[in-house]
Amino acid sequence: MSRSLFPAAALLLAAQLSGCASSTPATVSSATPPAEATASTMATPAAAAPAAPAAEPFQVVSEQFADLRILRYEVPGFEALEPKQKELLYYLYEAALSGRDIIYDQNYSQNLRVRRTLEALWETNQARRAATTNTQQVEQAQQFNTYAKRVWFSNGIHHHYSTRKLLPEFTPAYFKELVLSAPERSLPLLPGETVAQFVATMTPVLFDPNVAAKRVNQEAGKDLLTTSANNYYQGVTQAEAEAYYAKKIDKNDQRPISYGLNSRLVKDKQGNIVEQPWKVGGLYGESLTQVAFWLNKALDVAETPEQRAALTKLIQYYSTGDLKLWDEYNIAWVHDTNSDTDVVNGFIEVYGDPLGYRAAYESVVSFKDVEATKRIKTIGDQAQWFENHSPIKAEHRKKNVVGITAKVITTVVESGDAAPATPIGINLPNATWIRKEHGSKSVNLGNIVEAYDRASAGGMLDEFAFDEAEKKRARQYGALAGKLHTDMHEVIGHASGQINKGVGTTKETLKNYASAIEEGRADLVALYYLMDDKLVQLGVMPSLEVGKAEYDSYIRGGLMTQLVRLQPGETVEEAHMRNRQMVAKWVFEKGKKDKVIEQVTRDGKTFFHINDYQKLRNLFGQLLRETQRITSEGDFNAAKNLIETYGVKVDADLHKQVLARYQKLGIAPYAGFIQPKLVPVEQEGKIIDVKVEYPTDFAQQMLEYGRKYSFLPHVN
Repeated sequence: MSRSLFPAAALLLAAQLSGCASSTPATVSSATPPAEATASTMATPAAAAPAAPAAEPFQVVSEQFADLRILRYEVPGFEALEPKQKELLYYLYEAALSGRDIIYDQNYSQNLRVRRTLEALWETNQARRAATTNTQQVEQAQQFNTYAKRVWFSNGIHHHYSTRKLLPEFTPAYFKELVLSAPERSLPLLPGETVAQFVATMTPVLFDPNVAAKRVNQEAGKDLLTTSANNYYQGVTQAEAEAYYAKKIDKNDQRPISYGLNSRLVKDKQGNIVEQPWKVGGLYGESLTQVAFWLNKALDVAETPEQRAALTKLIQYYSTGDLKLWDEYNIAWVHDTNSDTDVVNGFIEVYGDPLGYRAAYESVVSFKDVEATKRIKTIGDQAQWFENHSPIKAEHRKKNVVGITAKVITTVVESGDAAPATPIGINLPNATWIRKEHGSKSVNLGNIVEAYDRASAGGMLDEFAFDEAEKKRARQYGALAGKLHTDMHEVIGHASGQINKGVGTTKETLKNYASAIEEGRADLVALYYLMDDKLVQLGVMPSLEVGKAEYDSYIRGGLMTQLVRLQPGETVEEAHMRNRQMVAKWVFEKGKKDKVIEQVTRDGKTFFHINDYQKLRNLFGQLLRETQRITSEGDFNAAKNLIETYGVKVDADLHKQVLARYQKLGIAPYAGFIQPKLVPVEQEGKIIDVKVEYPTDFAQQMLEYGRKYSFLPHVN
């Protein structure tokens, strides 16, 4: 897997959990004088020109609703780019957004109809709200707005993180009134469908909790395909899918393609299991045609021959659906190390498929932050040292770590599975053999991390940290600790270790536990080395106090504060949450005898306090050794035992307490972004410049995207 130590959502909460509160509030400009500076103390000579007015501070926080916070991020350095670089980024921006429909349909077969229904009813709902003073009507209208924004945020009707169905708080009767008030031509009706039939069909899709209840089900003992609402499989059971790939995959193949990555698995009319590839001329062809169109335009302004070669392979892959071309593209992309601009575009991450085969569409368009890259590059350059000194078994280490490229990027736009909720670190490609033979690219999304930092709401540290020493350490070192953890997780963690010959990929061997084990393994690499003097010697951190700050944060989050994302009675199912709880709970339990981590109750509140950081580091090393063994040997039973024992179950009493303490803070646990907008400046039909605009209204951006980038049929 390639996502950062934090999931594609909720970095705001993660920043709070790690004490990454910025010392500069989001609304304070560096040009603003301190409050105590009076006119007399700031007087200038009479002849001096009046000072220019301070620039308006960039407002990071836009709005908050339900359990979500909507933020904005800047794109520093864009104006200084060369005109051709800007033009290239504009084409990649358009390609990214052109695939937006795909993620909706991948998440659930009725999502596009739901989204287009909400888009069609939005103005009608706004008009009804403005035209009445009836409090019940106003409340229903507001609840419609909130539901629509939640669907946009989650790319469908299931919560972006828990994957449970989002249920509207407005009534079915109000929904029917809106539909009947809207122009019929605006509704996403199917051929021959009446408005009455449309209402009858869509009402249970929206309101019945038993219809498509969970997008991704990971509950042990269940058929993970028939109980999941995603649109990756149709009419196929888990056993049938596993048997299908067992026949296709040769475990002795040292360079296997990513089977199932870009297709839907279905049964045809004869009952045969077949794959429907996502490609131009195939499934999702209407959107991919647009993606390929903009990628073709990007070829003409590519920065380097290597970048042009990679984009050419990507276009060929979308045109054919050939997964060998996907591998060739990834190899070419890894070797493109001299371009300042870059793009992730494709069917990338498999978290949405409970079996780990099929990948969600996503795109991240960016350019290199040269100055900030120095830190992460320093780590990447030492990859072989970290591999050689890892506590894993010698036979599981890579003898020759190759091709690791590490950089901090400035994000220009994100789309698909990467937006509005976003990762903060990425390591690609996912194919193990490509990483081993050709290397990988690891990135830290610098301006995204900066925006999260500036938006930190505070309060979490004061409520959940054990004592003043822990709080002080977090405030002094937490931001750097979080960045280094991301760097180590992506650059060293995902790129480390190797699978034994003939074992097969983790999606074949570890199955539904593969993602949690992999994210845990990468986290453990980062945690193990964050208390190593090597990072001090490299100059990327001033002392081991930085490592201690991250240990505090990780244990606090894994054992306690991440529980705010769950409802009472729920177990942990999301892969990143499972990984963090598994790691934290395992080391807590194994260190009980020596009181490495102590659970303390004070004034009715629970805290976790680390007594011995070096012993904790040794425990992290032991668990790293085991998770790498599980990965290298494909030990499914050990993976299942580790995750189910430590990563799934929730202490109900502790959970209740954490929720009560958290509720008082008034902080939304998840955050995502309004995207910047690129606007081309044309002269005589040619682009001569590109400007960045920063929209402020989330709903209006979603409506604009719906008008401009809606290419797929209502049902696919």
